[in-house]
Amino acid sequence: MATLNSSNTLSSTFYLTGIPGYEEFHHWISIPFCVLYLVGIMGNCTILHIVRTDPRLHEPMYYFLAMLSLTDMGMSMPTMISLFRVLWSISREIQFNICVVQMFFIHTFSFTESSVLLAMAFDRYVAICHPLRYATVLTPRLIAKIGIVALLRSAFAMIPLLARLAFFPFCHSHTLSHSYCLHQDMIRLACADTMFNIIYGLLLVIVLWGMDSLGIFVSYMCILQSILRIASREGRLKALNTCASHICVVLILYVPMIGLSIVHRFAKHSSPLIHIFMAHVYLLVPPVLNPIIYSVKTKQIRQGVLHLLFPTKVSSTVM
Repeated sequence: MATLNSSNTLSSTFYLTGIPGYEEFHHWISIPFCVLYLVGIMGNCTILHIVRTDPRLHEPMYYFLAMLSLTDMGMSMPTMISLFRVLWSISREIQFNICVVQMFFIHTFSFTESSVLLAMAFDRYVAICHPLRYATVLTPRLIAKIGIVALLRSAFAMIPLLARLAFFPFCHSHTLSHSYCLHQDMIRLACADTMFNIIYGLLLVIVLWGMDSLGIFVSYMCILQSILRIASREGRLKALNTCASHICVVLILYVPMIGLSIVHRFAKHSSPLIHIFMAHVYLLVPPVLNPIIYSVKTKQIRQGVLHLLFPTKVSSTVM
């Protein structure tokens, strides 16, 4: 009985991994991670504050940008506590139920962010191809529905995948490859038939990311056709410039996302540092770079940031 209880206790506890081979430098390595997390949180909170407080930004494009900031934080912040617990040598242990909750938030907001990018592509399509109908098509009610559907679609899609983990025995190693929990990392430790999780997870990637990326591609094909019909070169450049930020954000999300999936599925025996590097790029780069890109490329957001930092100077300049 004691052996059985010990086995059950062990099966509910997993061990996170920092940077293998660099354990003695973990405290120093935590400094850039801390800076990146702070930049990401401050940048996205700034975007949310500007969109909420500036009446000029109460438009569909900026509502979707606020959604993007929320999903960025929802995807990256669940990893923050476990990462710093490992790097600061507080504890490497994480309980199974906490691990599943962390996975749920990471993967749900990852899929939700993809849906938000599709909504932003649709916003650019309506703004460029049907500018006179922009305000009537993208109403606040429709925007709210899009956000709710995007979140619920991603959340419900993850439930069958994560629910099955409760029935898997983990009888061998309980050491995860990262400083946080990922589904594809945990199922490789299971001593059971994980074929359903592998196939279902692959289908989720193909269907959800595939549908979103296909929708983004079709939107930009229509946008490109509309731009090419604009007579003046200045008009074409202006229209393209309104899409530049969104295209950069799409690449920033999809490239690390695809790279991480490829590494986990086809490069299982590669260096652990590659897995860890790709996993942290996937979670940290979008939240850090997205606010910077929109602050640099979008005049209204840039003005809002400057007004927040230098209210007196900006007010006097406007007057």
